[in-house]
Amino acid sequence: MNAVPEAPRAPERGDAVLVAEGLTKHYPVRRGLFGHATVKALNNVSFALSRGKTLAVVGESGCGKSTLARQLTMIETPTSGRLVIEGEDVAGASRERIAQLRRHVQMVFQNPFASLNPRKTVEQTLGEPLAINSALSASERAGRIAHMMRTVGLRPEHAKRYPHMFSGGQRQRIAIARAMILDPRILVADEPVSALDVSIQAQILNLFMDLQEQFKTSYVFISHNLAVVEHIADDVMVMYFGGIAELGPKQTIFANPRHPYTRSLMSATPAIFESDRRIQIKLQGELPSPLNPPSGCTFHQRCPYAIEQCRIEEPRLREVDGRLVACHRAEEVGDADA
Repeated sequence: MNAVPEAPRAPERGDAVLVAEGLTKHYPVRRGLFGHATVKALNNVSFALSRGKTLAVVGESGCGKSTLARQLTMIETPTSGRLVIEGEDVAGASRERIAQLRRHVQMVFQNPFASLNPRKTVEQTLGEPLAINSALSASERAGRIAHMMRTVGLRPEHAKRYPHMFSGGQRQRIAIARAMILDPRILVADEPVSALDVSIQAQILNLFMDLQEQFKTSYVFISHNLAVVEHIADDVMVMYFGGIAELGPKQTIFANPRHPYTRSLMSATPAIFESDRRIQIKLQGELPSPLNPPSGCTFHQRCPYAIEQCRIEEPRLREVDGRLVACHRAEEVGDADA
């Protein structure tokens, strides 16, 4: 399943603000006193992000979502592969240019209680990126801060307050304001609502959508909650064990997922109406060890549709029914369960 796509599903490059080609990240680890091994956290991941659109990245813990986020935000350097932002290959860029590109790729983290410095006021938190990355005067920065606070639904007069004086939802609004204050081209959101009360999650999701409409920002939205993904995404990329299992338009994947892993995720999503409920597919076992990956398809040990070919041959990412899917039996599985 850690497939190398022959032709990654992507918009035309003129419409793509970010293109990943074969992104791979391996981490060396020690085993025992003298042994060494390699953890393949990300394997040949290719996709393109359209301007002003949202790509949702889904999968269970350990599938490589957060590793991907660190590559896209240039926090880490990939082991191999290419990352092209606004037409520029990051691998060939100078350190100074990468610092400039980072301004256009911002991140919102999962936990608003941990992502904000408790010793800094909101004004200091929002003002720091402006002081570092712009030539605005102090009064211009203050005006920009006030405007951004109003934009995310906060009162500008509260800029002198510290993070502990705000609720969890308000803190996440501050974190979003900090990410958006430089008007980035791309926003990577890593589980941005999972730490919030359910009653607040919808408000934050609607804020993301309003900001995207206003600023035309492109989102990479990482989540394990498919109900959230269905609400906000344009395209969906399902990851398993560091690779892409399925990638395509949201409507196509939600209507009839073609990968057994995607189908299992969909079946576990609660539905209010009986007509929307799917036949539950229970997976056996846990994720395989990254230090000892199985041969063939990395999902075959848990897959209810696995055949001998799956144990031997690694499936390639290929186009099936309007999306890319890495499964030998994609046509059969989708038609059988539809």
